[in-house]
Amino acid sequence: MPLSVLTPPSPALRSVNAALKSSTAVRGTRTLAPASAAGQAGATDPLPVHVLDGVGAADGVPHAALTGWRFHLAAEGRVVAAAEARITPDGWAFSHFSEGPYVASTQRALRQAESLSALLQPRLLSVPELYMVTLWLRADAGAPAESGTVDPADLLVPLAPAPPGIRAHRAHRAGDLLPALRDRLGGARLLGSSA
Repeated sequence: MPLSVLTPPSPALRSVNAALKSSTAVRGTRTLAPASAAGQAGATDPLPVHVLDGVGAADGVPHAALTGWRFHLAAEGRVVAAAEARITPDGWAFSHFSEGPYVASTQRALRQAESLSALLQPRLLSVPELYMVTLWLRADAGAPAESGTVDPADLLVPLAPAPPGIRAHRAHRAGDLLPALRDRLGGARLLGSSA
């Protein structure tokens, strides 16, 4: 089933497009610099980025703060990098380009999510305490990007590389994975590590 993709804020997309046109901004990106110089790179797959802090806290409903929007950058029909725009006190601003393994892993997780039978809203959820990023598939497909409440029915798909003991690209209900992450921070065994 198609995913319910949110529309990014125009200033966030504009900041990424401006960075793509800047030879200074793209100079350090091995895969992006040639495509950008030729005017071929374009932003696709907008995903709101949320950060989940305090995952080890035993009380309360997990909440994530919206910190930015990530866009995949495609050239010649394939995704070659990602770009992120961040919220600043003055509005949206370009943050950085990335070419690491999370780019391909996110693409893979999005394709997996499209094969699910439910209409879901894709986001990225970073868990800094575990150096972990997941594709967060909101069960409430109509939720605004700013909404950061992680519902137990939401799906979380850890991206590769995942922390030791967590299988990448395996969808978990948030209600199952988040307690396992809390246990992990407390030293207990993780969900899905034996499969």
